[in-house]
Amino acid sequence: MLQRLRIENFALVDQLDLEFGAGLNVLTGETGAGKSIVLDALDAVLGGKTSGRVIRTGTDRALIEATFSRVFSGLGEDDNSGDSGDAAAPSIAPSMVIRRELIAGKRGSRSKYAIDGHTASQKEIQAVRSRYLEIAAQGQSVQLGQTSHQRGLLDLYGGETLIAQRQTVADCYSTWQTVTKKLETRRHSEAQRLQQLDLFAYQIEELRAAELDSPDELDTLLQEASRLNHVVELQRQSYEVYQSLYQADEGSAAADILGTAEATLSEMVEYDAAIAPILELVSDALVRVTEAGNAINAYGDGLEADPERLDIAESRIRQLKQICRKYGPSLANVIDHYNDLCAQVEDLTGGGTSIEELEAQVAALQVELDRACLSLRVQRRDAADRLETRLTAALQPLAMENVQFHVAIEPIAPTASGADRVTFQWSPNPGEPLQSLAATASGGEMSRFLLALKACFSEVDRVETMVFDEIDVGVSGRVASTIAETLYRLSQRHQVLCVTHQPLVAAMADHHYHVDKHIISDRNLEDDDRTVIRVSALNPDDRRLELAQLASGAIKTDGDRQAASDAATAFAASLLTQAATLRQQVAATSAILDSPPDSPPDSPLDSTAIPPDASSKPDPKPSTKKRTASNLKTNHKTGTLSQFLNLTVG
Repeated sequence: MLQRLRIENFALVDQLDLEFGAGLNVLTGETGAGKSIVLDALDAVLGGKTSGRVIRTGTDRALIEATFSRVFSGLGEDDNSGDSGDAAAPSIAPSMVIRRELIAGKRGSRSKYAIDGHTASQKEIQAVRSRYLEIAAQGQSVQLGQTSHQRGLLDLYGGETLIAQRQTVADCYSTWQTVTKKLETRRHSEAQRLQQLDLFAYQIEELRAAELDSPDELDTLLQEASRLNHVVELQRQSYEVYQSLYQADEGSAAADILGTAEATLSEMVEYDAAIAPILELVSDALVRVTEAGNAINAYGDGLEADPERLDIAESRIRQLKQICRKYGPSLANVIDHYNDLCAQVEDLTGGGTSIEELEAQVAALQVELDRACLSLRVQRRDAADRLETRLTAALQPLAMENVQFHVAIEPIAPTASGADRVTFQWSPNPGEPLQSLAATASGGEMSRFLLALKACFSEVDRVETMVFDEIDVGVSGRVASTIAETLYRLSQRHQVLCVTHQPLVAAMADHHYHVDKHIISDRNLEDDDRTVIRVSALNPDDRRLELAQLASGAIKTDGDRQAASDAATAFAASLLTQAATLRQQVAATSAILDSPPDSPPDSPLDSTAIPPDASSKPDPKPSTKKRTASNLKTNHKTGTLSQFLNLTVG
């Protein structure tokens, strides 16, 4: 979960250090106070899109740092439950600190990410985000309306078995697509393929006939031809060297001179042993000169003119040079080219596979793919049936008593995700036909749908922290109370952060924060005034005042309005008491969004906590109380804030 969020120089925030707790965390404040800026910073640190404008005016960099730790059990394979074997015990993993620094530049801003002090890429940050944080807002309606996203949601709801089957389909599709493309290539380029094969066959035959075995053959032949062309001269020169070293016709050879020196040194060493090393050197030189003389003599004797061999070598040299000019600058390049030609010929011939054989392979793979897609469709239909029942039950308490929801699954051409088009269809009003969710849902309806969807997915969603940004905007009091309870139920499995203007939602919070703007002095500005955002955790007294302000819009008045303010404060206190009772009841239950009972239990909520203004208002719709009673009979929850609001404010 999110433990801490530290923000510096981000938008209107100069410095902010927040600590969040488990359960439901609520942020309230006046419109424009900067609540969403806190969530924007949280989105930014986990890879969200930003611009240079978010860097606070007058500074050149912004810093956001989020500290996460896992405390919920049963949320996925990354959790560590320890060795005790107690599956119900919460798993606690070391904290992880994610940091993003935004640095202003001449051409915009750039970002630097880090995880636990180590540099990280945006891709790594986004991978962490998918495990730790999910932000839900009314703006998600665009994504929620996409059929591909709806199909992904259905697959997620289907669980691991369905996901595994989808992977099987993806593997089958990949194999089928590879062989199909190979077959299409063979069909559409047959003439070009045959021409290439003829050309390649000619080149391969020419190179094969050349018998290119060694890349050093040309250098070896050039040396041999040079020797054969200079046999007479080499014989003469070798004889001259032999005479100089070992046996001279006139004068003394090197061996004779060294022999004389060796004899003299042998006499000298008898008188002075210090001469011994010199004698050893001369003796060694004499041995080496003698060996060199014998070797050059043998070389000269072995030289023999061979015109026939010379012709063969020169002919081979001409052949190899011609091939090098045609296929490569060196013989090594020519050999590589030959190997490439052989590989291309094998590819063009399908590795020995004919068009008919490829067609048979494609047909067999098509059958396998269709079978896998059919199995996936069956599992999707089963998951759709369960989701329809579950989501309808979750939507009904949200002022959608007569809602209809259907997951339409239509066959399409096979893809890596199966052969189904999945469309969420619904009818929120009686008498209206089922239509696409994206085409008919209003902003408020989409908010409620999104919340109900999150509630349905709470048991299979691995994300640890859910963020809701004013998801309760534009809803009535009764719906707001049900949203409050739904958010609290979600907080039993996930940490929930919520920005709200609804006192009913704020009353259910485990941790309540107030966001407001302040004017401070800044010597760096000409007028010395600067707007900053401050966030404070509220104590019980502050919470009552905050809820009263949310409910009535005024908490400090005088004259005739003071009584109304007192009533609002009393109402806020009662609201907190009722919320505490409901939190205890919700925490005691193990299931989320249980099936409806046959009859409603007795409400634990006190109907006496009625604001005077609210109780004195006439009922504008005579049928409202009748609908309220009907709602209570079908409400699937025990002692809900919905009941409290129905009893108190009609």
